[in-house]
Amino acid sequence: MMLVLGGLLLTGCMKEELPVPAAPRGDAVEVRLCMGQGYQQQYWFDLGSASVVRENNFMAWDLAFESGAEGWRIMLNGGRLMLAWNTGATAIDAAVDVNAVAFSGVIDAPSGHPDSTAIGDWRNAQPLIILDMGYDAAGNILGVRRIHPLSVSSSAYTLEVAAADGSNATVLTVPKDAQRSWVHFNLDQGVVQVAPPNGQWDIVLTRYSHIFRDINLPYLVVGALIDGNTTRVSRITNADFEAVVLADTLLHPFARQRDIIGYDWKEFSFDTNAYTVDTGIVYIVQVADGSYYKLHFRDFYGTSGQAGCPLFAVKAL
Repeated sequence: MMLVLGGLLLTGCMKEELPVPAAPRGDAVEVRLCMGQGYQQQYWFDLGSASVVRENNFMAWDLAFESGAEGWRIMLNGGRLMLAWNTGATAIDAAVDVNAVAFSGVIDAPSGHPDSTAIGDWRNAQPLIILDMGYDAAGNILGVRRIHPLSVSSSAYTLEVAAADGSNATVLTVPKDAQRSWVHFNLDQGVVQVAPPNGQWDIVLTRYSHIFRDINLPYLVVGALIDGNTTRVSRITNADFEAVVLADTLLHPFARQRDIIGYDWKEFSFDTNAYTVDTGIVYIVQVADGSYYKLHFRDFYGTSGQAGCPLFAVKAL
């Protein structure tokens, strides 16, 4: 059974800066970010300034398009538990059973590996893709859409978009953005400014899709993701946050997978019906300008006891 995180959907907003209490240079800074009901807010966080660079509701976007000159990959909004099914058909109005996406559709690999996107390499066959649009923050089903990627160049993508039955087909253009690794796109509204430019953020706190391999089902989890193009992380377990130094990376190599920080710094107990945070997991993060920071999570609850309020500490190395 898929886990759908409940709650009321609130109108999203995008903020350029959110205040964080100042701390003397060199001291660890504690930050608590509450994600709202249904864990609906995405926080794009800069470790250097210990501040939120941008905030948005995860419902703001549907797809993300790889933005490099050679980029061609299309990523789903994992915060909705979206699925994609490659039908093999080559027309936007092809006669296909769109309900098949429920058992034939797949999610993007949470690792962000470039060869593990749900849509896959569409460039030669240009197949019709059926999208299960997933769920909103209240657990409501968002329905099905059709997309038909047509072409990609160094500057833009072209695709057709249609309703579930193939009607109301429209050709859309998605321009690339040299300042970002991915361009976020809403199928009804066009390009939306979600991720800040590269170098302005280091981690994003969000809900996202994960596959638990022992049961082979996608679930929604809440954690921190990175952009492996600009950031890399060393993960240290059973560590004392205060004692961790840069030299520790000699024993703990860096990785660039998108979910290297991920969600498993916390664990849910069915006995207590609550999350427990493993404060002994410490991450050393090397950011786009080459600087290093250490961080670890200390809590998952807000001051009123609400879940989805990660508390973490950050310190420059």
